[in-house]
Amino acid sequence: MRYLPEPEHRHGTVAGTAILLINLGTPDAPTPRAVRRYLRQFLSDPRVIEIPRALWLPILHGFVLNTRPKKSARKYASIWCPEGSPLKVHTEKQARLLGGHVESRISMPLTVEFAMRYGEPSIGGTLVRLKAAGCERVLVLPMYPQYAASTTASALDQVAEFLRRTRNVPEIRLVKHFHDHPSYVGALANLVQEHWRRSGRPDKLVMSFHGLPRFSLARGDPYHSECHETARLLAERLELSERQWLIAFQSRFGRAEWIQPYTASTLADCGRQGVRRVDVICPGFVADCLETLEEIGIEGRKIFLGAGGKEFHLLSCLNERDDWIRALADIARQHLADWVPTTLEILPENPS
Repeated sequence: MRYLPEPEHRHGTVAGTAILLINLGTPDAPTPRAVRRYLRQFLSDPRVIEIPRALWLPILHGFVLNTRPKKSARKYASIWCPEGSPLKVHTEKQARLLGGHVESRISMPLTVEFAMRYGEPSIGGTLVRLKAAGCERVLVLPMYPQYAASTTASALDQVAEFLRRTRNVPEIRLVKHFHDHPSYVGALANLVQEHWRRSGRPDKLVMSFHGLPRFSLARGDPYHSECHETARLLAERLELSERQWLIAFQSRFGRAEWIQPYTASTLADCGRQGVRRVDVICPGFVADCLETLEEIGIEGRKIFLGAGGKEFHLLSCLNERDDWIRALADIARQHLADWVPTTLEILPENPS
């Protein structure tokens, strides 16, 4: 069938509006089988791996999927929580909290759901459910502050695939990025300042972003510039001098050159140069996940302390912070515009 079945039309029904939060995805369990299934979908995406299919797929199925899942499963097991994958747990809570926040501020129905680019709940399946629930307008909000073709655009590909298979398409609006949004940067600054009030200040603040292959810059991907813009704005909010902070890029995969400096090398250099304490924040992630909790919190700590550093602090992601939920509402409000009443404002928590 070329098109998906349409839900039954009911005359007089008020068209609904929805916000769809999209994050990267996660295995269903910290097991080699679940990780293999997840990696197969993730690493088969041509947005993620731009090597020609004829060259890459034999490597993926003949080597990567036979060697990487077991090692990755151990890493996932080290950060798995009782409720499941941290990324999914936090993203689901963010959607629920955002829904509660906006529900109390507008007089019309507005649904907030979440989906994952890889794994479940899928983007297409969630859009089908929203359409069946009567949502004729959907704001798609990928949870990637900095735009990259391999993240944001890949998620939007799945939205486009849903539209291609839908006869009566809903209205769609897309949030491309929010790397310089004042509310997002403000929430990051609040997080850092609260940590420093509790634990004192470090010798260096390292801002670690997910990496990309260096060739992506030459092909026009703005990700590198947007990461630097976020870092600069956060440093300005914190009133840091250039000597007090560093930017670095993590999660390198394969043998190709990636955006530098690498986070692992940066942490090792800090330790060798006599930097006593580093604090690391990951502004490109709005929910804690494998890349923050394991790659930085466990491996990064080992690298820094092993190189001579004395004190390592990983700052949590924004997760369910009140100021981040309000920032999300602020970002959504600006893109919803005339879809909802203009009373969707960022109000005090206890308005008089």
